[in-house]
Amino acid sequence: MRIASLVPSATEMLYALGLGDRVVAVTHECDYPPEAQNLPHLTRTVLRPGLDAAEIDAAVKATVSEGRALYELDAELLAELSPDLIVTQAICDVCAVSYEDVVAVAARLPSRPRVVQQDPSTLGEVLEDVTRLGAAAGIESEAHDLRGELEGRLATVRAAVRGAARPRVIALEWIDPPFVGGHWIPEMVSIAGGEDVAGPPGLKSPEVRWGELSGLSPDVVVSMPCGWYVEDAREQTLEHWQSVEALGAARVFAVDAASTFSRPGPRLVDGVELLGHLLHPDLIDPPGSIGFAELRAPRARAN
Repeated sequence: MRIASLVPSATEMLYALGLGDRVVAVTHECDYPPEAQNLPHLTRTVLRPGLDAAEIDAAVKATVSEGRALYELDAELLAELSPDLIVTQAICDVCAVSYEDVVAVAARLPSRPRVVQQDPSTLGEVLEDVTRLGAAAGIESEAHDLRGELEGRLATVRAAVRGAARPRVIALEWIDPPFVGGHWIPEMVSIAGGEDVAGPPGLKSPEVRWGELSGLSPDVVVSMPCGWYVEDAREQTLEHWQSVEALGAARVFAVDAASTFSRPGPRLVDGVELLGHLLHPDLIDPPGSIGFAELRAPRARAN
């Protein structure tokens, strides 16, 4: 079976299922596992490089309002690779190629590939996608084992924090302008022993005003700008430190959102384990090889 992945989370899931040798192409954003970066890229973004957070938000909104796609699909390369299975999504207009475009292109391919759509809104639905993708690829047993392993790790976190005080948490999925984490993020916070006081579980991450977050009295703020890694998350958060600090949290963290929060794949479980450590450092050790940093007020520059 030849598989084309059109969303980074699907690429990660395919490799976790042991299907990496069957993946023939990925997106320009597929950077994990590292070997996936060597595969042909089927997509490209229409946004110009070098934009800051506010410029990215403005460009995305303008492009979507004009009815234009944020990503372009290389239909010629897809036809040349002749996949049997294409994995894509439709949950987020700013995360991947349009699902409708993928279906239209697939219908014209001589190989007549099956198109599997992954659109989870909760962590439970992400786990269901593991078994659905395994079934589509004919490896039901391996998929069942992977799902069981992931569920076991979640159960370990739940057990570790059972009975502990639950810190109040605000998860920021973007800073300029602010968005709070929806979809699976509140569920991840809950499993990790916290209470998400801002995000809507199972729903799209909403844009808010800083004033709307005042009075929520968080104990912890976790900055997880969608698709960004820890150094960029740190920089964006510190640029808006006055607004973040005004939320009143005793602790503020920047995390690798692209690795463990933005993409609905197996590494969301790593994100739960990381949250467990951030919220309960005395109960859960820090997971290895996941970027995070506790932030302090930036020092004033000398004149």
